Amino acid sequence: MKSNANLKTRRLLVALGGAAAVLASFASLDVAAQASITSTRHNLGTSNTTGSSSFSGTGEVCVFCHTPHGSNTTMSAPLWNKTSPTTTYSMYSTGQSASLDGTEAAVGGVSLACLSCHDGSLAIATMINMPGSGGYNPAGAVMAGTWTNPSLTDGVDPATGQMRATSIQNIGANLVNDHPISIQYCGGGLTGAGTTVNGACVDSDFQLPKTRVANGNQVFWVDTTGGTADVREKTDIALYNRTGITGPLVECASCHDPHTAVNPTFLRVNNTSSNLCLSCHTK
Repeated sequence: MKSNANLKTRRLLVALGGAAAVLASFASLDVAAQASITSTRHNLGTSNTTGSSSFSGTGEVCVFCHTPHGSNTTMSAPLWNKTSPTTTYSMYSTGQSASLDGTEAAVGGVSLACLSCHDGSLAIATMINMPGSGGYNPAGAVMAGTWTNPSLTDGVDPATGQMRATSIQNIGANLVNDHPISIQYCGGGLTGAGTTVNGACVDSDFQLPKTRVANGNQVFWVDTTGGTADVREKTDIALYNRTGITGPLVECASCHDPHTAVNPTFLRVNNTSSNLCLSCHTK
């Protein structure tokens, strides 16, 4: 009888442990759900609850950047709902750093998408396809509405709807004092085939990236401690291809994920003890 009682007790403990694990998994899912773009400063519409700038013209979240129809196909960003900036940028290479040994291209791809707001040249509510019917304009137009600005630190000038000139969020046209973008990762020297990275980094002070084929295209990334090794995830450093340049490039979205603010400044992984920096740089 005593052994049966012990067996029942063990079974009960196992069951309770399983229930606890299920509850924990639900809790983690809830945290992930709370980390969506709706609860970040990139929710610019009236549904914004972060206390940062919000725009009275719409309660939609995604429309400030994306549209399901009529997108700007000159941009590599998916279904982009803005015109391309015409800004002339001063690149990092202007500083003539001796450690810069990869090919630096003109700003393009996802970096240009980020800069369409963050170089301060366009009103943030500029869109190609506004919500509802009849709001399509391929040249882009500013949606009617006003900006509220409860915080002087959130970057938006309520008078112009552009990035405030004095805010750090306004990167401007001078990219010399910013991490290089549109530049070959690790100085170049890499190609890929299937899941194999071919070649070697020109600059050996970098981690070798991973690669695989997606939709017929070779994609590259750098694993971080935030995810599973050898699996491309949102917590990894994303690298991007460019026509005419061999190997993967670093862009704004390599380090930043604009859709979640789990980490400060939309970083893909937290930078405690330079965790993000040391994912790529071997120092």
